[in-house]
Amino acid sequence: MKFIFLFLCFYHFYSYSQNSESSLWIKDMEIAKKISKKEHKPILMYFSGSDWCKPCMMLQEDFFDSFEFKKFTDSFVFLYLDFPRNSDLISTERKIENSKLLELYNKNKQFPLINILNSKGKVLDKISGYSSLRDPRYHFELLQKFMK
Repeated sequence: MKFIFLFLCFYHFYSYSQNSESSLWIKDMEIAKKISKKEHKPILMYFSGSDWCKPCMMLQEDFFDSFEFKKFTDSFVFLYLDFPRNSDLISTERKIENSKLLELYNKNKQFPLINILNSKGKVLDKISGYSSLRDPRYHFELLQKFMK
């Protein structure tokens, strides 16, 4: 009986942590804008090359996966725009939509790039790149400026 109870608790915790992490990121700009307007939160728009961009991978590990980043999760709407080289990682429709947003918000095609937007899609601030020194301090400073 104890085993079943422990198993159910572990399963619930594991599935919650998996779902909460994946549900943090929205992949549709219009949905992000609606949530931003409704909740009065800025949008953090993140351009990533998840399977080829080494600075993106380092930023993911040092910044987005960090314990310190968790304190910002209630203050932003998170929009993830991925540009993988492996076409199996993204649908054709998502690739088309992301490409349109790339032309509007990342004309220089910098990866990684974080834009902070208002609910109407206006860029309020941004930070591009990530150093091989692996210091996410400036990324945290950017978020701190817009934290409620």
